[in-house]
Amino acid sequence: MSGTDSVTIKAPLDAHVHLRQGNLMKLVAPHVRQGGVRTAFVMPNLIPPLTTPSQTVDYVHQLSQVAPDLEVLPSMYLSSTLTPELIKEAKEKGIVGIKSYPRGVTTNSEGGVGMEGYSVYDEVFAEMERQDIVLNLHGEVPSDVDGDGTCVLNAEERFIPHLYEIHRKFPKLRIVLEHCTTAAAVEAVKSLPSNVVATITPHHLHLTIDSACSTSLGFCKPLAKFPSDRKALREIISSGNPKFFLGSDSAPHPSNSKLPALQVMQIRSEENGETKEEVVLPSPCAAGIYTSSNLIPLTAEIFERSGIPLERLEGFVSDFGRSFYRVPAKEGEEVTIKRIGGGGKEVEKVWGYEKDGKEGGREYVIPFLAGEKIGWEIAQ
Repeated sequence: MSGTDSVTIKAPLDAHVHLRQGNLMKLVAPHVRQGGVRTAFVMPNLIPPLTTPSQTVDYVHQLSQVAPDLEVLPSMYLSSTLTPELIKEAKEKGIVGIKSYPRGVTTNSEGGVGMEGYSVYDEVFAEMERQDIVLNLHGEVPSDVDGDGTCVLNAEERFIPHLYEIHRKFPKLRIVLEHCTTAAAVEAVKSLPSNVVATITPHHLHLTIDSACSTSLGFCKPLAKFPSDRKALREIISSGNPKFFLGSDSAPHPSNSKLPALQVMQIRSEENGETKEEVVLPSPCAAGIYTSSNLIPLTAEIFERSGIPLERLEGFVSDFGRSFYRVPAKEGEEVTIKRIGGGGKEVEKVWGYEKDGKEGGREYVIPFLAGEKIGWEIAQ
């Protein structure tokens, strides 16, 4: 298929996407279909997180108001308040998966799993196995730099024993190791049965630790790793292994969170009328990369840049994820992407929206590869 001018794909599925809340949700939820995706597994790490079936159903309703043509696969947040009874209710209400976050590692993960580990959730996992609800694992452990030396570069590899242990205890539980970034994670998933799979993001096929650290726009969790890790991701997709499929982890953040700036304010004293400068130092930048607005053309572009055959695109972005989640493609939902002549088309530099709240004003989301040219687009 290399050198082809167009590719038609059965109803793409994004198995990991963040759609946020408020006006940011109103911007990015319609972008999912705009980017070529027809079905999306949607993350629950909102404020507050979606920890009950009723909260989750309400959120799905909100999404349906702004993106009525998007098929949503909803998830709930694994927390200390989750019980087997709530798992039964979740199944009845059509909730597809339970997402586990390591505590404090990524966006809105303060209520996630900490040093207590995963055995405290055995009763919940047992009920999930009975109800055939998927366990979605953010496969890192919390950093403990001054203790056991866990940091962002080895946190994923140190999570792998937890993956093996959960599978050992619950061998029929369907498990997704989300957004895996390391050769070790690839080998672990390959070694386990077909009910344990993994998602891979397009940006992890493109970035390594060098490029991820050169700008805050490349900062995400898990952090991109070594060239050898990226090579392992590319090779497993090139092989056509059905256990590895698209989960974009598209995660929009306001630009002032991705590019926090030094603020210098002039403060005038009411007592003596003198003016002095008040300096506010930048906060740490948010972890996340936004790809929804052009996801399928972007993925094709990154396949070509990575040397992955385009013949593997449909399996990666549609067939394998749909098979695992048991959501067949619908007729008429095919997506065709076409090659662009003349050096390609520039990726939008920003997407603007109105801030929530009384103050208002404009805010912006910066997409991945903003301002660069890519050689594919959705055929209209």
